[in-house]
Amino acid sequence: MSQDQGPPPEPDKAVALSQGPARLSAQGIRGGYGRGDVVKGVDFRAREGAVTILVGPNGCGKSTLLKLLSRLLQPREGSVLLDGTPLRDIPTRRVAQRLALLPQGPVAPEGLTVRELVAQGRFPHHSLVRQWSRDDARAVEAAMASAGVTEFAAQRVDELSGGQRQRCWIAMVLAQETEILLLDEPTTFLDLKVQFDLMQLLRDIAHRSGRTLVVVMHELNVAATFADHLVMMRDGVVVADGPVREVFTSGNLARVFDLDANILTDPETGRPICVPRLATDRALAAE
Repeated sequence: MSQDQGPPPEPDKAVALSQGPARLSAQGIRGGYGRGDVVKGVDFRAREGAVTILVGPNGCGKSTLLKLLSRLLQPREGSVLLDGTPLRDIPTRRVAQRLALLPQGPVAPEGLTVRELVAQGRFPHHSLVRQWSRDDARAVEAAMASAGVTEFAAQRVDELSGGQRQRCWIAMVLAQETEILLLDEPTTFLDLKVQFDLMQLLRDIAHRSGRTLVVVMHELNVAATFADHLVMMRDGVVVADGPVREVFTSGNLARVFDLDANILTDPETGRPICVPRLATDRALAAE
């Protein structure tokens, strides 16, 4: 990790964050599409002011769990709680004022400018009697500044690079001014440097503003670098969850991903690093 990005939280601080109070939780939830369950009896807790990252192989239920947590899908069994209240009992507009979801691969309408896209995050705060206000304008400008896209405000979203567009979408959910942000693979298809920059931004948002972030990711080492709390899923269930150093182990990687890997420790941050072992490496080690 380059020096200009700054190190992730110290391990002890990360453990404290991962053990803080839960704003969003689930108890024994099951759900999916059609008649089948993709998520199968999952308990889950997202900590206040922390970054919780979900990892697991394709089809394990990460994105489905995110949809259940956001009420985009209704669980067949169990319940999702927002600050201790069942999510199903909270009015839809009130949920949207407290919880924002950024789905995987969002697409902006053609010709939309960055400022217009970010302004869409204010819709949950509008009604027949409350239209655009100074508070909305302030929230949009603050969100663009936080996401580092102010200089692109007048440009069309479809003219920007992949990393710039992702920052615009993050600005949109920031403009929603919710306490909880759910993001489904926000770094997919981005260069490693851009991935790190975006995750640095998201981690800073959680730690500085006390927001609760839940992020689905594929890149294991990026997840281990930035997570305060790590959740590993396979076949619709949680295999392991907790502080990164307790969860990101060679044993858990083998159980969840069928991955034979060594786990090293970053000498600067104390964070674990996954180094997969090739078949030739195993053969040489056995000699």
